[in-house]
Amino acid sequence: MTQAETFNAGLLAFLAQSPTPFHATTGLAGMLDDAGFEALPETADWALRPGGRYYTVRNGSSIVAFALGADARQRTGIRMLGAHTDSPCLMVRPRPEANRRGYFQLGVEVYGGVLLNPWFDRDLSLAGRVVVRTADGALRARLVDLRRPVAVIPSLAIHLDRDANRQRSINPETDIQPLLGQLAGDARGDLRGLLAAELGIAADQVLDYELCLYDTQAPALLGLQSEFIASARLDNLLSCYVGIRALIEADSEETRLVVCSDHEEVGSGSTSGAQGPFLESVLTRLLPDAADRSRALAASLLLSTDNAHGIHPNFPTRHDAGHGPLLNQGPVLKINHNQRYATNSLTAARVREWARAADIQLQHFVARNDMGCGTTIGPITATRLGVPTLDLGVPTFAMHSIRELAGAADAQALFLLAKQCFRHPGSLAVS
Repeated sequence: MTQAETFNAGLLAFLAQSPTPFHATTGLAGMLDDAGFEALPETADWALRPGGRYYTVRNGSSIVAFALGADARQRTGIRMLGAHTDSPCLMVRPRPEANRRGYFQLGVEVYGGVLLNPWFDRDLSLAGRVVVRTADGALRARLVDLRRPVAVIPSLAIHLDRDANRQRSINPETDIQPLLGQLAGDARGDLRGLLAAELGIAADQVLDYELCLYDTQAPALLGLQSEFIASARLDNLLSCYVGIRALIEADSEETRLVVCSDHEEVGSGSTSGAQGPFLESVLTRLLPDAADRSRALAASLLLSTDNAHGIHPNFPTRHDAGHGPLLNQGPVLKINHNQRYATNSLTAARVREWARAADIQLQHFVARNDMGCGTTIGPITATRLGVPTLDLGVPTFAMHSIRELAGAADAQALFLLAKQCFRHPGSLAVS
């Protein structure tokens, strides 16, 4: 296998094992454990040493990992990469069971900006976090992944909606309730019983849960030359995997850090989101002196790595004519002068130099003036910390669909660029 094939095989395996932010964070922590990083509980005292490699987890769904360099961090700054662990999906409601016409269905809540049409007629499963009461009365969080197809959202036949191909709209409250099975007589669906059976406990031990539906179709390489990656949650687990792999493999004396935050798709406003205090609290423990921390952040750089919109061959007019990123042509610098992205000329110039040194081609994305522009953790983190920031990511089709598409060469290109960032010696400042 080539280096790109080996890298993508690891990426596909990670995607398949990460149906929720909880599973993704557990998988990233496992990668760090295998590489010799030390886990630091937030509730413990931290005894950090130069050259040490560490990580800490919050809420089971966000992670900060870092490797301490030998140089004073207030002189050379910290090389940081940010991504997010969550993806748009359908979350299960607290009291979801419904029995309609003898069919067992679940009530769901739309999480984030979901592209709803592709969720119909898919083989769906359930995964997430379940809080249980143990035999000794303690509360424990358990991960669950049913893996097998247990649900489907059937389409309405075209015979019953003759305008479906022209103007079908989807009511997110009434039209996307998944079907889990049929019930006999007066029987009722029992989600907690299903979870208890999966965990091998009694139903009354299941106290609460955070569950989502996901597509059981496995991630895959496709195309005549296997030039595409097709998978759920490429936005943004691809960047999470890239960042952690780069952190592990970068041979550097510089201090480097990766943060993968939850809740980006709903605004990042939580204890474990980029708008919350998680990263700032870690940096405070790395640099307790406020003046040293301010100097270090001013000399630092954050790469906010979230996916970019590739120019779609069927819809080319949805892009600005001069800025249409192509799949497999390299990572994309994302620029918006209204600060929906945090890139500026200073941060872009630094990354251009790293890309040149690593022989990596860069592309550009600018939203059309007559279309809205999304945002990322980049402006949020830059605002909260005052750290110079740049937004970039791999070009993608079908963003926020149940199955997205990226170029097979682009993930490794972003990985090589991140490694270049992490190992580049000296100050990150542009005078």
